[in-house]
Amino acid sequence: MADAIETIEGWYALHDFRQINWPLWNSCTSSEREDAISSLMKILNQWTAVEESGEGSTGIYHIIGHKADLLFANFRPTVDELLQAELDIDKSPMSRFFTKPYSYFSVVELSKYLVKGQVDPLALPGTKERLYPILPKTQYVCFYPMNKRREGQDNWYMLSKDERREKMKGHGILGHKYADRVTQIITGSQGLDDWEWGVTLYANDMLDFKKLIYEMRFDEASARFADFGPFLVGKRLTQESLQVLLG
Repeated sequence: MADAIETIEGWYALHDFRQINWPLWNSCTSSEREDAISSLMKILNQWTAVEESGEGSTGIYHIIGHKADLLFANFRPTVDELLQAELDIDKSPMSRFFTKPYSYFSVVELSKYLVKGQVDPLALPGTKERLYPILPKTQYVCFYPMNKRREGQDNWYMLSKDERREKMKGHGILGHKYADRVTQIITGSQGLDDWEWGVTLYANDMLDFKKLIYEMRFDEASARFADFGPFLVGKRLTQESLQVLLG
């Protein structure tokens, strides 16, 4: 049996996608809408306080296309805190206008592929910031789940540790090319959700998502061994722009 690579885990993550029932929303009175918006803003203020205290992070996004309208991305130290964040919305007056088309539960993960010898990964520069990330305030977000393939000769899990390390090294070199334009957060979800990893990308130019992912398709780690789920892309919302959207 091939050796597994040890991983280091950080904050838990919930990508909570919501669809707005616009006909119901538009048919309500102004006071009903104001009450719903007020309840949602109160929750978002609580999440902002959590981020300011360094005990988690939140991102809110307007999703493009039919798959969802909004994404509430929450990162927290414990599962209980994530459950509470989800429940806060579910029990609010705003919840009657929401459906849940999709969600993804995972945990921030760093692998030790490129860490050799007795080096403590937590002592390396930037490791803690990657494990406990404050979500970037860039304009755009791209989320997708993915698996490593397990088919015939293209079975990632039958490769030796050294083979996997070498392929991930090349993968990392290509990703580093975009490091100044795209921030990436990898979350592991084996046994937690339907895919093995969630990938969340942040950038100020949406075309950087397209260019990065296209180039990655030519890398062997992706070309031979990666399967991708749905892509959900959106624009970052502040509380003020969310109120404008709902208004």
